Amino acid sequence: MSKSVYYYKPLLKDDTEIEDALKEKAEQHSEEGFWKAYDRLRLEGKPWNHKRVYRVYKALGLSLRRKVKKRLPARVKEPLEVPGTLNHTWSMDFVTDVLENKRRFRGFNVIDDYNREILFIEIDHSLPSNRIIWVLNHLINKRGKPKGIRMDNGPEFIANITANWSLMHNIEFKYIQPGKPTQNAFVERFNGSYRRGVLNKYIFEDLEQVREQTQIWMDDYNHFRPHDALGKIPPIKYAEVNSNGASSIRIKNNEFDKLENQAVLSRGSLQQYSTTSSTIIRGNFLFSNICNNDFAIQDAERKT
Repeated sequence: MSKSVYYYKPLLKDDTEIEDALKEKAEQHSEEGFWKAYDRLRLEGKPWNHKRVYRVYKALGLSLRRKVKKRLPARVKEPLEVPGTLNHTWSMDFVTDVLENKRRFRGFNVIDDYNREILFIEIDHSLPSNRIIWVLNHLINKRGKPKGIRMDNGPEFIANITANWSLMHNIEFKYIQPGKPTQNAFVERFNGSYRRGVLNKYIFEDLEQVREQTQIWMDDYNHFRPHDALGKIPPIKYAEVNSNGASSIRIKNNEFDKLENQAVLSRGSLQQYSTTSSTIIRGNFLFSNICNNDFAIQDAERKT
C-alpha cells in the first residue's frame, strides 16, 4: 500500500445547502416528488448533479409514498341461483347518499336471497370493516349462520379482518367478478327499491331521520309490500307459507300457471273455431260447385 493511500483522509462533503433547498421545496410542494424538486432547483440555477441531490433526498426521507393497487385473486363466475331454503345465502352491498347539509353517509344492506327479505340496514357516515363484522355477528346471533354470503370486491369486504372472520365461522364469501354487478343482482335490485322508497323520496337533516324512515320502510317491505318474484306476496309471508310445507316453485309460478291454463283454453277455442270455419268453407265450396254444374247444364239445354 502506498504511503499516500495510507495517510489519506477523505474530506467530508457539506450538503447543508442541498438539504435546506430540498426541505424548502418539500414544504412548498408536498405533493411533488424528487424529479419535480430537482427540476425546480435546476431552473433556479443550482449546479448540483442529480445523483448527489437524490442521495441527499433519500437520506432526508422525503420520498413520497407510492400507492400500489391491491391485486385481487381470480374471481370465478358463478350462476345466480335462488337458494332452496331460508338462511342459506345472503347478499350484501353499500348505498351512498347525502344529507341536507351535503355531508355524505352510507347504508350497508344485507338481504336473504331465498325470500328477498331485508335483514339489516346499517346507516352511518363511515362503515369500516369492523363495523361490518359487528353487523354480521348481530345477524348470526339473531338468525343463525348462513352457508355463504355474496358480495362485490369493496375494500371493506376484502380486508383481512373480514377474511379471517369468514374462516373462523366457516362461512363462504362469494366474491363476484370486478365490474359485474349483475352477478349480485338480488341486492342490486333491492338497492334500487330502497333508493326510490327512502333516499330519493325524502330530504334528511341528520342520520336519526334516515334511520327512522328506513326502519318504517323495512317493516312495510318485509311484511306488506307485494314482491313480483315471490308471486305477489311479501317476503315474510312467503317464508311462512313455504315453511308450512308448500312448494316454493308452485307458489312462485302460480301466476304463470294461470296464464298457461288460459292459453290452453284459448288454444282449444281456436281449434274449435278453425274446425268449424274449415267445415263451413268446405260446404260453401261444394255448394258453389253444384250450382256451377247446374248452371252449365241449363245453358247447354237452352243452346240445343
